[in-house]
Amino acid sequence: MTATPEASSWPGASPDADSGKEHPLEFERIWRGFMAARATLGLVLVVLQASILVLAPQQSPSALVICVAYFAATLTLRLKARPRQLSPTFDSLWLRTVGVDVLTFSVLQWAQGGAINYTPLLALPVLMVSILGTPLQAIASAAGVTLLLFGYAGWLSLQTSGDFTGYVLQAALTGAGCFAISFIASQMATRLASVELRAKRSQLAATVQQQVNQLVIASLTDGIMVVSENGQVLLANPAAHALLDTQGQTDINLKQRLGWSALMDVINSSFNSQRPQQASVDIRHQGHTKRSLLARTQLTSAQDDNVSGLCVVFMQDQREIEARIRAEKLAGMGRMSAAVAHEIRNPLAAITQANALLSEDLQDPGQRRLADMVQQNARRLERIVKDVLHLVQVPTSGDTDQLLDLATAAQRIGRDWSSQNHCIDELSVHTDSVATSVLFDAEHLRRIVINLLDNALRYASRAAGSIQMHVAMATPSNATSIALHVWSDGAALDPSVEQHLFEPFFSSESRSSGLGLYICRELCESHGATIAYDRRERKIGDQRVTGNEFTVTFKTTNSTLMP
Repeated sequence: MTATPEASSWPGASPDADSGKEHPLEFERIWRGFMAARATLGLVLVVLQASILVLAPQQSPSALVICVAYFAATLTLRLKARPRQLSPTFDSLWLRTVGVDVLTFSVLQWAQGGAINYTPLLALPVLMVSILGTPLQAIASAAGVTLLLFGYAGWLSLQTSGDFTGYVLQAALTGAGCFAISFIASQMATRLASVELRAKRSQLAATVQQQVNQLVIASLTDGIMVVSENGQVLLANPAAHALLDTQGQTDINLKQRLGWSALMDVINSSFNSQRPQQASVDIRHQGHTKRSLLARTQLTSAQDDNVSGLCVVFMQDQREIEARIRAEKLAGMGRMSAAVAHEIRNPLAAITQANALLSEDLQDPGQRRLADMVQQNARRLERIVKDVLHLVQVPTSGDTDQLLDLATAAQRIGRDWSSQNHCIDELSVHTDSVATSVLFDAEHLRRIVINLLDNALRYASRAAGSIQMHVAMATPSNATSIALHVWSDGAALDPSVEQHLFEPFFSSESRSSGLGLYICRELCESHGATIAYDRRERKIGDQRVTGNEFTVTFKTTNSTLMP
């Protein structure tokens, strides 16, 4: 039988000595204090009885033997026992504490024959039960001690023929004192236990909140630093370390980094004005180009007049800010362009059909050339409209995916494209002896390949073999991915063009919509593939020629198809 939580003054203090549960710290301190007090009292009693024997050798040594036994019992319990709450039932702990105390003090009182009054010592077990036990146990122990005192008063009255009212009064007053001690001590113990429990809960909540805060700060994409007034970085999240290129460093002082003076100036300005600051700063890393950051500061309140607060610095990469702004603008432009494209589509179809009907009756060569010009520009405008519509209609991978033999699909698409564009000699398609199958949408694959081939044709020299398409493993040692390469012998791209190559509505020439490569990238990403650009050498005839190459890397499946 164990104590219920409602009956316990110390929540969390297990009555089972072998349970291994953690006790409240204050409970352990008080428990050890009581055990030490009992051992100290036993030592005092031994010294007292030994002194009496020295001064009066005719006295019986029985009291000294009792005190020595009491001291040994209390010292053993203090050194070997573990703190635990008194059980609601009478167990070994009750006998070794309350039982030993009551028995020892009662026997000493009886053995001394009233020469020394030991009854005040009975307050010790009452006080111990009141604090280490439950309120009900405290009242019961006070009642037990009071009955024992009344019994002793009755025994004295039988031994003497005089008035025994004094004995009864003394027993009643001592018993009342025991009841008062049990009540007050029990209330104090309950109050102390409640305060400690609330403190532990608050500490646990603070610990959990701190862990949550650390997790949130660590996962933020913005850099966050806590900096002291002397420039010492006290705390920084992973994003801040990445922006400052300080991964793995612990002792960071902004004043000691020459390339970080602009950031330190913002922090100093915040400390001097005691107000938040915001500024664009350039961070220069040794051996690297500068990085532009948007820095914002917030000051914490000072905890002491002699100690200044801390500065919390929020940092954002200017390139990421500009990229987000550009993406938002492009998204708005895409929605607007899609709406315009829908409105243009129907009139464009009417123009194309009317021009075709007019061309049938034209005999004059000049007029036919004008009709052909209208037809060509109408088709060009139709392609732009399709690109714009594809921009906002790029689907994600799903039920349309199917198992494709990439080599076979590339050969078929290349053959159809070269026939339509009258460039059979210009295009050459190469595949490895073994091509791994891929999971992809067939129409999306066709759109990607045709966009890349159209782009290659626009800049190729039109010589035989000037456009090449190659299907092979991504790397000889990597059998988990397969690559489709589209190469042309065009001139190298300008670095400014290469930087924005896959952005929508970006083109190096006015006749292009600037959506082809962007749509290729979106289609690739929607199916788990990637697309990249590089300058690479390919063989045309007997010569090695450097050209532009776009590589689409697909994830393979477990099956392998032989072409």
